[in-house]
Amino acid sequence: MDAFMDYYFEEVFCDMDRDSLNERFKRRELVEYFNSVISRCAKGENKSDNATCKNFVISALRYHKNCKSSNGDICLMGKYHNLLYIAMKLAFDWSLQDNGVVAALLDEMYACEGTFERIFLGAIFGTSAPYFLAGWKSDFMDREENVHALVFFLDHATNANLEFTEGGKVYRFIDVPLESCGKASPVRVVIQMGVSEILMILLRFGARIASDHVSTDPVESILDRLKEYNRKYPYELVTCLKLALRAVPTLNLTVDKAALKHLELPDDYNYQRKIALEKYGEILEDHLIPSSRCGLRPVELKHLCRCLIRQQLWSNFELPFGIQKLPIPSTLKKYLDLLDD
Repeated sequence: MDAFMDYYFEEVFCDMDRDSLNERFKRRELVEYFNSVISRCAKGENKSDNATCKNFVISALRYHKNCKSSNGDICLMGKYHNLLYIAMKLAFDWSLQDNGVVAALLDEMYACEGTFERIFLGAIFGTSAPYFLAGWKSDFMDREENVHALVFFLDHATNANLEFTEGGKVYRFIDVPLESCGKASPVRVVIQMGVSEILMILLRFGARIASDHVSTDPVESILDRLKEYNRKYPYELVTCLKLALRAVPTLNLTVDKAALKHLELPDDYNYQRKIALEKYGEILEDHLIPSSRCGLRPVELKHLCRCLIRQQLWSNFELPFGIQKLPIPSTLKKYLDLLDD
C-alpha cells in the first residue's frame, strides 16, 4: 500500500489540476477509486481493511504535511487540502479504529481551517445548505450519513482528549466555533435551528451551554424565541429547551448589574427569580420550565448530582461512554446520559 501511494502522489496526483477536487463529485469519484484500492490491497497483502485504510490516511497526511512544509508551513489549499477530506471520508467509510490516526487527521484539518464546520454543518442543516452558507458541499451522501459521521469524529476526538486553542481560549472538538455561522458554537447553532436530534447528540458528548461573544446563554435564547409564539410553542423548540435544562444545574439568566444594585436585592439569586417571573411568566405558567430551575424552589438533589457527575466525566473525557462503566443501575445510567428526566 505504501509503495502504491508514493507512486500515486508522485506520478498521478502531482499532475492533476490544482482545482480538480473542488467539485464534490470529483472527490467522490476519488473516494470510490481509493475504496476499491483499499479493498484489493487488503486482500493482496492479507491485511484487514481497517489496517489498509489506516495506511492510506497516514500516507495522505504525510503528503499533505510535506507539501505544506515546502510552502513555509502554509497549506497550499486546492487539491492538497481537499486530500484531507478524501482521507476523512475514507476513515468514516471504513470505520477506522486507530484513534491516533483519526486524531492526527482532525489536528491537521484544524491547523489549516481553524474550524470543523465541514463535519458539523451537514449534520445540522443537511447536505445542501452548507453550499449557500460556506460555498462547499458536504462530502457525505445525505443528512443521515452526516449525523453518523459527526458521531464517529466526536467519539475519536473524545477518546484522543483533543483540545484546540484559539485567541487564548481552549476548546474541545465539540465546541470549536463555526466560521460560517459567525463563530457561534455548534450547540448554539443547533438551538437556533431547533434541531433537537443533534442537540441531544452534542449534549450527551458534553457540549458546553454557556454565554459567548455571540449572544447570551443559549437556554435564555430559547426562552426569548418561545415568547414570540404567543403560547403556541413549536414542538422542536420545546424539546430543545427540555433537553438543555437536563444539562445545566439551573437557568443562568442575563443579570443587569446596575439594576441589581438599584433594586437593592440581596443577591444575584433573587434577581434571577425576579426576571424569570417578569420576563418568562407565561412560559412558567405553561410548565415548560420546572420551578426548581429558575429559583422558585430548591433544585432537586438528584439533578444537581447528575450535573456534578457529568462535569467530572467531562473533565476526564469520559462523556458519554464512561457512564456505562459506572457501577450503578441502568436507570441511573440513562438519567446521567440525559436520556431520561
